[in-house]
Formats: sequence, C-alpha cells, structure tokens
Amino acid sequence: MLYEAIVEELLQEMKDGKRRPGDKLPSIREAAKAFDCSRNTVIRAYAELERRHRIYAVPQSGYYVAHRSPRGENSRGGASVREIIDFEWAGPDRSAMPYRDFQHCLNEAIERYREDMFTYSEGQGLASLRLQLARHLRELQVFTPPERIYVVTGSQQALCLLIDLAFPNGRRNIVVEQPVHAGMIELLRGYGGEVFGIPYEEGGMDLTRLEALFRDKDVKFFYTVSRFHNPTGYSHTNEARRKMVELAQRYNVYVIEDDYMGDLDGDPKNDPMFACDPSGRVIYVKSFSKVMLPGLRLGLAVLPEELREGFLRAKAAADVHSPLLTQGALEVYLESGMFAVHIGRMRKIYRRKSVLLQEAYRKHLPPGTSFTGSYSGFYTTIVLPASLQAQAAADHLLHRGVRVGIARHLYLPEFRKEGVLRLSVSQVEDRLIEPGIRAIGEGIREMLRQRTEVRFVERS
Repeated sequence: MLYEAIVEELLQEMKDGKRRPGDKLPSIREAAKAFDCSRNTVIRAYAELERRHRIYAVPQSGYYVAHRSPRGENSRGGASVREIIDFEWAGPDRSAMPYRDFQHCLNEAIERYREDMFTYSEGQGLASLRLQLARHLRELQVFTPPERIYVVTGSQQALCLLIDLAFPNGRRNIVVEQPVHAGMIELLRGYGGEVFGIPYEEGGMDLTRLEALFRDKDVKFFYTVSRFHNPTGYSHTNEARRKMVELAQRYNVYVIEDDYMGDLDGDPKNDPMFACDPSGRVIYVKSFSKVMLPGLRLGLAVLPEELREGFLRAKAAADVHSPLLTQGALEVYLESGMFAVHIGRMRKIYRRKSVLLQEAYRKHLPPGTSFTGSYSGFYTTIVLPASLQAQAAADHLLHRGVRVGIARHLYLPEFRKEGVLRLSVSQVEDRLIEPGIRAIGEGIREMLRQRTEVRFVERS
C-alpha cells in the first residue's frame, strides 16, 4: 500500500468522525500490520499528516488526532485545518540539520570500516573516534585522554548504566535537581535507593541545602544539568559550579554533569564542572542528539578509572557496543571540521530564536505570570498565575492554535507543581514566535477573566 492511500484513509476517518480530536492513532507497528505495509510506509504517512497539522506526536506516547480550528482555517491537502504553532516538540531545528554532510560521512565510514562490520567492535567505542572526541572536548574545556572516554548509545544509556552501577563510595542515595527531564524521572522511578530533590530556581541552587543533603543523606551521586537546564533553561554560574564540586569532594559524593547542550554555549568563560575537578569526582556526560540528528543515538561519558570495569561490564550486557557505522560517521564528521561549522551555525540560530522568545515573553505575558530561560538553548518554562493549572491552560491554548507542554511530570512527587508550562523554541519558525507567545498571553488573560466571572457569579 502506498503511503498516500494511508493518508487519505485516515483523513476520511477523521472527516467521518471515526477518529476524533485527541484520539490516539495506532502505533507504527500496529498500523503497518493493519494496512499490510512496511513500517517505513506508515512513518511516511504519519509524517505527511503531521506536516498537514492533522496529527501531532507526543514523545514516548504516540500520535494523536489534532484539534480542528473553531475559527480561522487554512486549506491544506483538501482539508481545512488550523495552523498550529508547536512549542511542545523539542527536537533540533530540522531545517538546519546537516543531512547531506552526514550522509557523506556515513558513506565514508562504510568504506573505512567495511571489514570491521563483520566482527564485534570495542565496547568502549572506536579508538579513533575517542581520539576525535578528546580533541573536540578540549573546545568545551574538558581535558581528558581518550582512555577515559566511553562511547554510549545516547547519553540516556550512560545515565541508565550509572544509576545501577556500584560506586567506590559504597552509597546508594541520589540527589537530583528539581525539576529534571523526563528521561531521568523514568530512570529513577524504580530505583532501589532513596532519591532526594533540590529546587533549581532563578537565583540558582541553595548550596547550604545541598551541603546538608551531601552531609546527612549517604549520597552516591548528585545529578545536574549544568548548562541550558531542561526544562527551565537555566545555567549554573562558574562560582556555583566550583562550590558544588568543592562540596562533592568534601563529602565523598560523585557528580554526574549532563552537558547535553554544552556545544551551544558560545561563551568561552563558561567552564563545565568537570574543569573544576582535579579529583575525578565529576563524571561528564554528553549527547549529540539535540545539536545534530536524534536518530544518531551517540553520546559519551568521561569516567574515573575506578568505574571502568563495572561500566564496561554493564555496557556489554546492554548492547555489547554502540553501532559501528554511526561511530565511524561521527568520527569523519568531527575529523573533517564539518561539526565545528555546523555548531557555529546552530549557535546563531538558537540564540536568535531565544532572543525573540524572551522579548515576546516580556511584551505579551500578563501580570502574575513569570518565565524562565536564557538567551540560548532549547527550553523555557512559563509559571502561570496561582489560580490556573497547566493542563487546563494547555488544553485551552491548543484551541487557540498553540501547543505547549506541561512540566508536572518533570518533578518528583513531593516537589510537583501544577502551574508550569514547558516550551521549546527549537522547531518554531522565527516569524511564528511572537504570534505564538501573543496567543499564549491572550489565552492566559482569557482564562483569568473566566475565573473572575465565575467567582463573581458565585458571590451574587
């Protein structure tokens, strides 16, 4: 079956009311079985429906039928649908992705490693790639020999392995920033030790409180996103980073520094925590997904020698080694200088988007609403007035043509907040940023008016 036929059949079902707004579509596998076609055909069909704004994707959940517009409508592919400005999806800017360059690197990797594809590779990662990674990390002020670098199948794998790994300090409890990204929340959900949260707010982190946790709670490691935090967009100051490392050294606590967006930091004076740590307490984790292609699924961890044996055993049990071809392609991409050119372009793109976003926040959000973020990076949050809840606001805004995320699931239960929206500007066109935030501001005002009217009626 051609993907166009799947598109037309699903559109007809939506028109007939068989699939209503908010309904979940079959998974890729289920749809491939139902339509008797390949998964790639379904993926292409869903991508076309998403392009027409007839469906939308929710990470780690699936595809859903989009809401129809109650007012101004556009005609796309024969169907009248509303133009949705999507601040929820947080993948890299597709228009800026280096598809052709990386395809060339993949072809080169096939030639370079054609014989190696018939055998298993090194569990730690290709030695030649680790050499290139060590050179690249110097640009981020992470000075380490290739022998301490471990290639992983995405930074999430590194976190998954480290959480269950026995550390030399013999402890089991973990401290994490609050809020923290969904991937970490999921990893912690079934963890056997205690998990303690510490709020990460505009003024930074309460280091006195952090010290008390390190001193009193038998902490194995502290997990922190030191730059462009997800979801707040905050970055620790150099002074705060140094003090955190000092506390870790004093109380025999390890630090996992997740620097997933460090490449986007154009300020050479912003050092990672790893640069402050001569003792080997800081474990540095980095991803290439958010600045390149998420499907690449490659990351790295810089580990102290005492974790080497246990980590390699856990890695071998997980997947033996990360895919050879993608390792080889990344090696070529770094070696050729293409990555440096790409990152320079990405820094400009995301800084421009972030400036537009912050300016729009200041211009259009109503009193009583606050926001987080910086002038670079992917993520920000909007903190709603106390009387509003994020889920209701997200539903209301979707009817106004704007999709946003909610941050409730990014908190440990005892820290949970119901009034925080999460936004990403990464895939929103520059021209749509201000109109989108204007619509959000108008939607919040509308909800506040409705609540005021309800209270007035109740009193009368």
